[in-house]
Amino acid sequence: MKLLKLIPDNTNLDFMRWRNIALVLSIIVTVASIVLVAVRGLNLGIDFVGGQVVRTNFAQPVNIEDLRKRVDTLGLGDASIQQLSDAKTYQVRLPKPEGSDNAASAAVTKLRTMIQRSYPGARVDAGESVSGKVSEELAWDGALAITLAMLGIAIYIWMRFEWQFGVGALVTLFHDVSMTLGFFALTGLQVDLNVVAAILTIVGYSLNDTVVIYDRIRENLRKYRKMAIVPLLNLSLNETLSRTLVTSLSIMLALLLLGPDVIFALTAAVLLGIFIGTYSSIYISSPILVWLGVKPDSFLKADDASPGARAREA
Repeated sequence: MKLLKLIPDNTNLDFMRWRNIALVLSIIVTVASIVLVAVRGLNLGIDFVGGQVVRTNFAQPVNIEDLRKRVDTLGLGDASIQQLSDAKTYQVRLPKPEGSDNAASAAVTKLRTMIQRSYPGARVDAGESVSGKVSEELAWDGALAITLAMLGIAIYIWMRFEWQFGVGALVTLFHDVSMTLGFFALTGLQVDLNVVAAILTIVGYSLNDTVVIYDRIRENLRKYRKMAIVPLLNLSLNETLSRTLVTSLSIMLALLLLGPDVIFALTAAVLLGIFIGTYSSIYISSPILVWLGVKPDSFLKADDASPGARAREA
């Protein structure tokens, strides 16, 4: 019985042919993502800005605009309303009111009273509150975790391979994280601790894919010492293409079929990150070795690179 193969063994795609076009597109999208985050900002959740979150289950489907108008009449500030699994389940996020904890409890009570009066049969869960001080600490810790993870990964690859590979990995991770944050700035999806976990997952996946490809490139650099660097990179990418696609598609299918609606932002972030990570492992981490001047004999020892050694190899 033959094993199912998504990619034939003799596949020979010329990935490097499009490396310059991919570079231009990546730079444009990355810069646009950074600008979006700087100008529009991120829709930070209660984990980062503080406030109250109330989840409501209605007996009948509710129009979100009608619900938003009714909440606005309460004068509780700029409330954010998000539909969860269906038109019967919503999450209402209220800004943290000034004053004591009693003010926060009063705001939630006021919201619950309005919903139960306007929508008979509705069930309003208890409000979840996070203080501003705790939120600032969570935001700092989340950003620090992502930054340290990226730096640690770059140092690891630098020590495991060569400095060019470490730079390639760091640029790749920066590319992936920037695009993911740009997506959240563009769509306005809420960024909470689940999204931070998703970004760390993306960093881990991108690292794993990059290391696999870099390891094959290093093997081929030792094996094919007379092959030009561009054909060698194409060979390495084609040899790892089956593994890359199987891993990516498996994760995407699992998220699409099993990802719960209540963590839609996390599912969307990981799905996007897997797609971006697969792209960047092919068109960022590998071509950057060419731009950094890596050649088939760049990492040979002095004895191996001598004319006598080359003559013996020939």
